[in-house]
Amino acid sequence: MRPIFALLALLLAALPARAETILRVGDQKGGSRALMEAAGVLDGLPYRLEWREFPAAAPLLEALNAGAIDTGIAGDAPFTFAAAAGAPIKAIFAIRQNQAGLAVLVPPDSPVKTFADLKGKRIATGRGSIGHQLVLAQGEAAGWAANDVAPTFLLPADAQMALTSGSVDAWSTWEPYTSQLEISGRARIVADGRGLTPGLSFQVARDDAIAEKRAALEDFVRRLAQARVWGTAKPKAFAKRWSALIGLPEAVPLAWFRRADIRPAPIDDAVIADEQRVADLYHRAGLIPRRLAAGSVFDASFNDAARAGAAAATQ
Repeated sequence: MRPIFALLALLLAALPARAETILRVGDQKGGSRALMEAAGVLDGLPYRLEWREFPAAAPLLEALNAGAIDTGIAGDAPFTFAAAAGAPIKAIFAIRQNQAGLAVLVPPDSPVKTFADLKGKRIATGRGSIGHQLVLAQGEAAGWAANDVAPTFLLPADAQMALTSGSVDAWSTWEPYTSQLEISGRARIVADGRGLTPGLSFQVARDDAIAEKRAALEDFVRRLAQARVWGTAKPKAFAKRWSALIGLPEAVPLAWFRRADIRPAPIDDAVIADEQRVADLYHRAGLIPRRLAAGSVFDASFNDAARAGAAAATQ
């Protein structure tokens, strides 16, 4: 019998090994990674997770469009911009948050007191970002014409430098930059997104990743939803881990998390309607050439995974 067993062993060794699933996940300022590590939800992954860090949603979505990553987190505004441009992506998981941290910042000694004082001034932000969305929404609410404000499009590091050096009058930005500059005394808030923007962010995935790595994506969404509920309930623990990963004082993420009150949201009619509002704002501003049908850029089939994760966090 031994020759038979030896032959079987040789045959099995000659078979190609089953390829390991690798999920390449884009993150911004450690937001998802720090959260999931702090919540302890990354143990026992049935696939290999590779994190890729980005300074903002725009370069993350560019990487997603190019196939360099499979999934990543992005605000509703930059996601809209990418989807309207034809990127092969879908939103598979949503979160809502308070928009007090989406804000227009000015230097402490600036004469600007309200957003109305910025008419005709230089406002830095990222093209297609949630900061850009806030500028458009604030201007529209004030009845401004399109040329009443001319945004200066910069990535966060350059925008922060431009604000503190006086090269621009204001910076329309998001967390953690808002809390970072506010706590350090380098800027103050003159306007925010409450009541003007939906406060949505999405876990976005490539269409081919949804087709080929569905099991891994469902598992990741379940763990992420669990971590999101945990992080809102335990902001101090989350802030401690985020601070260690990013290297900023714990006071910055703690102010951010307490102000944001981030919670998972099912991809439902309300989420799609709010996304349509964002798309229509961009269309009116001429940033996207055709009206985007918001329902076409979502995949609600991951809702069950998100619900299971959120429920697990309360058990």
